[in-house]
Amino acid sequence: MSRGATVELVWIEKRIEYWIRFGRIVRTTIQSRSRSTVAFDPGAIFAFVRWQANDFGTAISRIDILRAPRPGEPYATVPYVTPGGDSLLRLSGWPKVERVLQIVDEIEALGIDSADAAPDYWRHVHNRLSAGLEPRSYTTAQHRAWLLRKACSPDPQASCAASARSAS
Repeated sequence: MSRGATVELVWIEKRIEYWIRFGRIVRTTIQSRSRSTVAFDPGAIFAFVRWQANDFGTAISRIDILRAPRPGEPYATVPYVTPGGDSLLRLSGWPKVERVLQIVDEIEALGIDSADAAPDYWRHVHNRLSAGLEPRSYTTAQHRAWLLRKACSPDPQASCAASARSAS
């Protein structure tokens, strides 16, 4: 039974840097000066960046945008993430990682927390960048539609009308 996700973070300056770019951390456990563990609630969306260098330069550059699994949901295993997560985006190579970080900055410039962006948008970004194409920009209209869709219960008559009024 899953209780969200925990991520092992490492920071050894200019050698190994595993860090969280966005997400709502609910617990942090510091193990040493260079190691810590962070936890996310089930359903939380977060970005996990892994960068590693050797004597010749960058050896690993990856970003994963994951949704922490809810109890009973399937999930993909990801190194340093326990138990894993629903993979919304997984890219490697510094140019692609850098572009995702720029997209995160663009979303935040709209006044939107990237952890609240539509999961489908992160899948779109993954697919477009994997194919060597530029993803479409995330918009406030798209975000509002996501919030309305998320707020609707299975019984559309019960909560959609109320949530439509509150989202405007």
